[in-house]
Amino acid sequence: MKLQLWRNATLLLNIDGISILVDPMLGEKGSLGKFPMVDNKLLNPLVDLPFSKEELNQKLEKIDAVAVTHLHPDHWDTAAIELLDKNIPIICSDVISEQITEQGFTNVFVVNNKLQWRNTEISITKGQHGTGEIGEKMGIVNGFVFKADNKSVYIAGDSIWYDEIAKEIDKHQPQHIIVAGGAATFSVGDPIIMTSEDIIKVCDYAPESTVWVTHLEAVSHCKEDRNFIQKKIIEKGYENQCFILKDGEEVNLK
Repeated sequence: MKLQLWRNATLLLNIDGISILVDPMLGEKGSLGKFPMVDNKLLNPLVDLPFSKEELNQKLEKIDAVAVTHLHPDHWDTAAIELLDKNIPIICSDVISEQITEQGFTNVFVVNNKLQWRNTEISITKGQHGTGEIGEKMGIVNGFVFKADNKSVYIAGDSIWYDEIAKEIDKHQPQHIIVAGGAATFSVGDPIIMTSEDIIKVCDYAPESTVWVTHLEAVSHCKEDRNFIQKKIIEKGYENQCFILKDGEEVNLK
């Protein structure tokens, strides 16, 4: 397996030659505008994709499927809807499948629990996108576990650390765990994705798994950057288990 971070939560997962694009946010820098309920006027996304429009189109031509965890615009934006082939397989939960179909996609695969797609077993997982009233407003989110040839990767999606994440780790025993870091927080309420403390809890709970951190320095409500989280990882002694991906970086998932 290979993994490439494009930007934010947008990932390219290659499984035995099959390419799955996860949570595509494909618009230009600033195309989403200002996010509501944030204490700044920054335009999102904060950075461009790490390659040109021409390179993006070339990459999209080679995509075999797209997996979508939820429909917040930093995971599924207008540019993605416009640029993706409407016949490409879309893998998602039943919560969002109808809306994706209404957007013109004709090949939607719903994962209620587990789905066998080509050579890959895909399981859907639960997430909690914040707590209290903010968590309720953020709605239902999911993650995925991809398994093939005795290798497995768990993409937790936009979730804080809570009991269900531990249960998913227990159930699937993933070799690799991809988490959304950055401690994104609105002007009210608690963080809606993992803080550095949450990331350390993942490392504590899954010492045999390699942890990869994404969702950094791309949207305006994130409070922790790569340097801050890296310092916390080193302080706790997890620098050989937990890694922060750079935009455009590609790694082998051994």
